[in-house]
Amino acid sequence: MIQDLENHIFHNEYQPVPPKKTDCILYYEKHSVLVHTSHDLLIFPSFGELEQTVPDIYKNYVYLFSIDETRYYLVPSFCPKWAPDFTLEDISVFRTFGPRKHAFALITGFHLFTWYQTHRFCGACGHENVHDKKERMMLCPACGNTQYPRISPAVIVAVRNGEKLLLSKYAGRNHTRYALIAGFAEIGETLEETVKREVMEEVGLKVKNIHYYKSQPWALSGSLLSGFYCDLDGDDQITLDETELAVAEWFERKEIPYEDYDVSLTREMMLQFKKGLDT
Repeated sequence: MIQDLENHIFHNEYQPVPPKKTDCILYYEKHSVLVHTSHDLLIFPSFGELEQTVPDIYKNYVYLFSIDETRYYLVPSFCPKWAPDFTLEDISVFRTFGPRKHAFALITGFHLFTWYQTHRFCGACGHENVHDKKERMMLCPACGNTQYPRISPAVIVAVRNGEKLLLSKYAGRNHTRYALIAGFAEIGETLEETVKREVMEEVGLKVKNIHYYKSQPWALSGSLLSGFYCDLDGDDQITLDETELAVAEWFERKEIPYEDYDVSLTREMMLQFKKGLDT
């Protein structure tokens, strides 16, 4: 999965130290990221590459995180024209380009970028926030309100019906990949209750024997995903919520339409079922 960095180490502790020449700049515009793609590799602009043409590049930065000894930063005043060898690409490039540590940095940086963009002002008094110097936090200098990066708990649900698995496709999406039932936890409910509610709401089915499989940070939705397997409880007639799903259907193990793992928890759970490794 995307967070599996092999022998690389992700450091998410907040260390707002000045960048080095070899440190990377993550620049985003809406749903795009500034990268150079070459031979299936993701390359980000570095501070050292720009220091001659942009002397002030080291003066205005926001520390994000580190992987091994490389630090990653946002530069609020950054202009893409400063890096003519780089282009803005949809952030979905993380799915097909490597190395894995850069793909993970890309979407984790996007998670923080979108959070910073939507928390410029205090939710209590409306005053403009400032970056705290000790924590990864936005601080209101007027009323003292603090805001930390938002992480939303959500579930991925593999519903089994004997030797069949329920696969679905989201409504109103451009991509056509099959997925599993998924949804965010609501206030006051456990993750197991979220599993039952989401399955009932989206396909009108009851489930039992709910058991946890694995978790995954998923920056595209700002969520922490918890994967669960469960079994159908009763009738297998699907009642589709067409506002959420375009299709939902049962697939035999051998009919699961994928052969290879990718970066997602969803795909891994589907293939675990296909290989009989879901118990």
